[in-house]
Amino acid sequence: MALYTLSDTHLSFQTEKPMDIFGSRWQNHAEKLAKAWQALVTEEDTVVIPGDITWAMTLDEAVEDFKYLSSLPGKKIIGKGNHDYWWQTRKKVEDFFAAHKFDDLTLLYGDALRVEDKIICGTRGWYNDDVSPRECDYQKIVNREAGRLRRSLEAGKTLGQGEMIAFLHFPPVFGDFVCRELLDVLHEFGITRVYFGHIHGIYNLPAHFEFESIRFTLVAADYLNFVPLRVF
Repeated sequence: MALYTLSDTHLSFQTEKPMDIFGSRWQNHAEKLAKAWQALVTEEDTVVIPGDITWAMTLDEAVEDFKYLSSLPGKKIIGKGNHDYWWQTRKKVEDFFAAHKFDDLTLLYGDALRVEDKIICGTRGWYNDDVSPRECDYQKIVNREAGRLRRSLEAGKTLGQGEMIAFLHFPPVFGDFVCRELLDVLHEFGITRVYFGHIHGIYNLPAHFEFESIRFTLVAADYLNFVPLRVF
């Protein structure tokens, strides 16, 4: 079994939100993603998608988007992004998945999951303080996300031995921005690998960068040209 990751699928089968307004790389991106996914991922594999799954505002609007994901090979672990307005309580989402027989879709939300000998943890994170929406209490949200990350990593500790790998939607470190609250939690639990999305339209960035002995990897779908990245 292999583990792959790719963030920011930004699906819109029911919501008519074309992504090619953000650049030519996004043209027919769902078809590109399906072709690359099917060439790499088997039914025994797992793919982590850390946020911005669909433009749908409600679960009912997201049915076709989740049907598309469910039709692709492998198990999918889904995290929350800033555009996942459909996201509700765990019970409501899990009941929705069960009702539609999306048995291969699992939430990553305040918990952790074991995949082979690795443990998958994570949270959404938040914008850097310079571009955080004005109406939001930046510090309150960051503290909440740090708490959610801590709960996820604590849950990971209960799953036995194995490397814990963190998947976030927002990068906790990017350029001059450092979210110390999230970074401190990552250090506390000895995390050395973080995968993140959210960053779009910048394709000359390095595939990885290191900060304070943590390796950060950008896995936004357009950055990867819609080819899932193998984690192990």
